[in-house]
Amino acid sequence: MSKRLFYLRGVPDDEAGEIRELLDREGLAWYETPPSPWGISHGALWLSDAADYGRAKALLDDYQRQRGEQARSEHARAKREGNAQTFAQLLRERPAFVLITLGAILFIVVLTLALPWLLLR
Repeated sequence: MSKRLFYLRGVPDDEAGEIRELLDREGLAWYETPPSPWGISHGALWLSDAADYGRAKALLDDYQRQRGEQARSEHARAKREGNAQTFAQLLRERPAFVLITLGAILFIVVLTLALPWLLLR
């Protein structure tokens, strides 16, 4: 019986490709379900044999740990070199985006705090 290994929602194409290659390299039988045309499902990678799940999950956990370490080291390097984007840089580059986002956050916070008070009066 099949077992879902990995949802593809929000997964970059390069990461999904590397995971497909990892599964192939390790000789694990897998298949992919495509995303739905209406955006309800974003697709997933499935193992054909549920008995392989423990091994595949361990491989996936190790891969994600390595990828996380690589991303953290790249970010630390960018910070050392002064290339990491800061809030001030984002505000200078995209002021409308930042102000609209902050306004939306403020609106949600005010609504969350005021709505119960207004409804309970």
